[in-house]
Amino acid sequence: MALIMQSGGVAGRFSCTRLWLHFRGLELPQVCANGVTTAAKSQSLLKERKKELREDGPDLQDFISGELSEKSGWEEYRGNLKRQKGERLRLPPWLKTEIPIGKNYNKLKNTLRDLNLHTVCEEARCPNIGECWGGGEYATATATIMLMGDTCTRGCRFCSVKTARKPPPLDPNEPDNTAKAIAAWGLDYVVLTSVDRDDIADGGAEHFAKTVSNLKGRSPQILVECLTPDFRGDLTAVEKIALSGLDVYAHNVETVRQLQRHVRDPRANFDQSLSVLRHAKVVNPSVLTKTSIMLGLGETDEQVHATMNELRESGVDCLTLGQYMQPTKRHLKVEEYVTPEKFAHWEEIGKDMGFAYTASGPLVRSSYKAGEFFLKNLIEKRRAAAE
Repeated sequence: MALIMQSGGVAGRFSCTRLWLHFRGLELPQVCANGVTTAAKSQSLLKERKKELREDGPDLQDFISGELSEKSGWEEYRGNLKRQKGERLRLPPWLKTEIPIGKNYNKLKNTLRDLNLHTVCEEARCPNIGECWGGGEYATATATIMLMGDTCTRGCRFCSVKTARKPPPLDPNEPDNTAKAIAAWGLDYVVLTSVDRDDIADGGAEHFAKTVSNLKGRSPQILVECLTPDFRGDLTAVEKIALSGLDVYAHNVETVRQLQRHVRDPRANFDQSLSVLRHAKVVNPSVLTKTSIMLGLGETDEQVHATMNELRESGVDCLTLGQYMQPTKRHLKVEEYVTPEKFAHWEEIGKDMGFAYTASGPLVRSSYKAGEFFLKNLIEKRRAAAE
């Protein structure tokens, strides 16, 4: 699965949220009507279609298509990294990757289909899916499960999840069914996340907590991370999850303080997110807190540094930084492709600031496997010290 299968000139392309088709390498049709060739018209239509596809933003096919560039040549890349007005940036070589597939990957995928469950890993077409599901170098298999449906009550400008003022009601059996499924997989670490459900009194916090307690009841050894909404700042909702038996409380601030209104739904803000992360630690001091920042949205180095400082001062233990990718033409454009060297710089800054763990890289996402491996060992060391 290093490359998408191609047949008959049609190649499947994966975006952040869906599968679509892109025609390439086809001969232009020479269609005759009343003795007049309409190849020019076909050429015009094809150009319009190509323009439409270009405007749709880079997607996962760009990650995994073509020859992979040698890392030694990355520093010689001369393409534009910062967007000029009206420009669509081309993906740099360090964002091309292979997707490794293993036995555990196939096992999880088959189980998902049998139980009619879906993961964020698949829905977002994450390029790290083979590494996480397969267990990677350290055989720590992880997956991220979406709770409470696939329709969000908010409309952040970076996210292409469906939105509605009043999504379908919650499935009361989901906490137990999800726990059964996860327990059957034999995972080491699972991330439970969800859309925002502002239409529910507690934002779905009780639903989260029931899923965690049911899962821990079935598989006490599994490590559980909850990547939660902000619950409109309702700290009682935060408490329900923080005291549910989870191991890691995660909530993403998404971007630097100065770009919050530009990037996120108006109902979200930096201080509200900080209050969630702080309160989880207040009610459960032993829990690890975690957040994530997307780079490439137009932030400055000074703003990134200041944001990291605020997060650390608020007691956040773990931080991930990754490259923002535009899901569709309706969403924010990528303003800059950040180099691997700059991501490495932020990882060093995170270590110096005292974060227990900083994962920083172009393909790093908030639930990146390397972070889970570190957290697994950190939690187990803390447990051993407490015994």
